[in-house]
Amino acid sequence: MAPQQKSGIAVGLNKGHITTVRELKQKPSYRKGALSKRTAFVRNIVREVAGFAPYERRVMELIKNSKDKRAKKLTKKRLGTFVRAKKKIDELSAVIAESRRHH
Repeated sequence: MAPQQKSGIAVGLNKGHITTVRELKQKPSYRKGALSKRTAFVRNIVREVAGFAPYERRVMELIKNSKDKRAKKLTKKRLGTFVRAKKKIDELSAVIAESRRHH
């Protein structure tokens, strides 16, 4: 139920001073967490140069051998939260799928 027009009276369901709703400019803080082109590019270059961490290689090996539960448990232990672990698993699964497509 959307709030109705204020009545201008101090009591009742629609109490309050009558005002006009202003269109506010979007705040920069609403972009927080959104990936910029530059950041994506830099991360991509770093991934190419540095490769995968040892635990990531181990997780990829577990995924290849269809030990998904063990892989999730390992990544959760390394990264701290289950949401981060799931995201990492998806990322590594995509890498494996990409490498299979190229070979």
